[in-house]
Amino acid sequence: MGQRSRKRRAPAGNGRPPATDMERGYARSRERADAVRASLEPLAPGELPTAVKIAAVVAALIGLGNIVLVAVDAEVVESQRIAGGLIFGVIMLVAAVFMWRGKYWAVLGFQALLGLSVITASLALLVAGNVEAVVRSVVVIAAAGTLFWFLIRAMARLQMPDRTR
Repeated sequence: MGQRSRKRRAPAGNGRPPATDMERGYARSRERADAVRASLEPLAPGELPTAVKIAAVVAALIGLGNIVLVAVDAEVVESQRIAGGLIFGVIMLVAAVFMWRGKYWAVLGFQALLGLSVITASLALLVAGNVEAVVRSVVVIAAAGTLFWFLIRAMARLQMPDRTR
């Protein structure tokens, strides 16, 4: 069997080796990240970003709504679903309380749930059988995705150490 000859190509990026281009890309990315960090203002004592307030209210509404729905449907649903619904409702209420107190871990956990909601709604959109299912999936994707996006900067501000001037 014969071997196929291949042309040797010059390294990409104006004759520079690829590692140099990659390092330059990382350097630009670091510069942008440093500029964004420098533009962030630390939170004043007792201050809470608006996105975190909205997320806390949304978590409280989801938690209360879940508990109410389980209580209304309690005799119809089996006991495992009742326990799961109550546990999820309590978790959302705990997340709401600690987000309102400005705890980073609570916002991070809620943001993970938002990400899972976007993924689930996207997968549901793939198998949507009617217009109502499509609209519901798109609404969940838009709402959860938007809140997720605004929580990113809010989380950076929550994590910032206090600056001494």
